[in-house]
Amino acid sequence: MKKIVLSMAALATVVMAEGDINHPHERIDEKKASNVPAPVAQRSLFDRVHLKNDLRLRYESIERDDKDNKYRNRYRLRLGARIDLLDNLEFDVGMRSGFANPTSGNQTFHNDEPLKDYFLQSLRFNVMGLAYKSDHGMYKIGRHPYMMYRPIKSQLVWDNDISMNGLNYQYKDDSKLITLGINQPTLEEASVAKDDVNLVVAQYVHKAKMDSGKLNVGAGVYYYDGFKGNSRIFGSGKGNSLDDNNLYENDYHITEAFAEYQVKDVLGKPLKLAAGVAYNFGADKNNVGYDVAAQLGKAKHVGDWQVKYSYTDIQEDAVLGAYSDSDNFGGGTGARGHALRGKYKAGNNLYIAGNFFFDTLYASKSSTDKEAKYERVQLDVIYKF
Repeated sequence: MKKIVLSMAALATVVMAEGDINHPHERIDEKKASNVPAPVAQRSLFDRVHLKNDLRLRYESIERDDKDNKYRNRYRLRLGARIDLLDNLEFDVGMRSGFANPTSGNQTFHNDEPLKDYFLQSLRFNVMGLAYKSDHGMYKIGRHPYMMYRPIKSQLVWDNDISMNGLNYQYKDDSKLITLGINQPTLEEASVAKDDVNLVVAQYVHKAKMDSGKLNVGAGVYYYDGFKGNSRIFGSGKGNSLDDNNLYENDYHITEAFAEYQVKDVLGKPLKLAAGVAYNFGADKNNVGYDVAAQLGKAKHVGDWQVKYSYTDIQEDAVLGAYSDSDNFGGGTGARGHALRGKYKAGNNLYIAGNFFFDTLYASKSSTDKEAKYERVQLDVIYKF
């Protein structure tokens, strides 16, 4: 791999990896849980509005055997707000750069474009809907970030940035987590599929406390209706099998099982271990994927750090490529490889991080029809405001 040389501008923009920063609305929920406010009726309009935003600047290199290498500077801007309507009812709204890309808000800086042409022009709504909270449940209608549990934020099935479009519910207590939903992915602004696609989500997670730590064991069913014979939903197959007319060859009736073990103190740091597998009953072959991961540390307070290693092997039709990890393998399915992610909290609102991917693309994903090496480096700086 070529030596990476960063300009001062790029170095000044080195934060946290995509999957390591919570969505703005997730951070709002965490703050809400730690600070019990006065009843909504007693608050001013100003006190009912809660803003959470972040800007990420990234240097990225992509080096592969089957295509030209890429070296670029990029950014992602996310703006989020929660408006309290009643004590248990809120309106959520958010925008993200990326021209409505469902799995990425990244935009590349170009030498021939002035800075004034960036940021605002690529913003699109990625969150807009109502959320109602009961004693142990949360109901969401409209467009919201995914609610499914992911062990150590695994992106085997779900990318960090996806939103659900429909009606979703989650029940949570000390021993279990249940998520149910009915959605329509073709409601995404970027969808170009010729026919509608529906998605039914059902996931159960059992949580157990042990003397040595915590164990989470879960399973999920994600049933897409309408893919076989349909056109590519976002203009690219992302590794999934297509026929001679560039239509999906298979449906995606995905089952997932996973386990995650958390230890509070190993060498003074928390440790997490996880493994997961996905199987697509809608395809007769090339329909299995799995990943294993370990994370040491947690970048929670200033000066804290964390590092995560994962290995993923995902066949072409194990999951829907358009919704799985958009960074590893260049996005989607049909590859295997190692990922190393590190993060450091440099300030109250500032993170520095890096992602390193060392992959092998299957022949079906390579442009040369034979396996190809794929290496990707991302150096990030994110500021939350």
